[in-house]
Amino acid sequence: MKKLSFAIFLTMFIIAGCETNPSSASARQCMSGLKIAKKELSFAKTQGFSGTVEYTKAATLITGASIQYEFGKYPNCISKVKRARRFIRNSKIKK
Repeated sequence: MKKLSFAIFLTMFIIAGCETNPSSASARQCMSGLKIAKKELSFAKTQGFSGTVEYTKAATLITGASIQYEFGKYPNCISKVKRARRFIRNSKIKK
């Protein structure tokens, strides 16, 4: 019974390690999305969109995505980046 418990623990540890691997595809997608979103946010600011609610939401989501990346929560990071980029696009439309 102890061997089975140890085997289950070891398997879960390995799976968790793979999920938070900073060189995984989802980690690269998260980092790439963050870089693009930050550039878009910076460009939106230079174009005068920084006063919109959408811009503020996007900035908050990008900050959250950066934190998610640091903690290895790559699917959450990717989701936040996608939403942030949508808000950036909307900030340009609503001004």
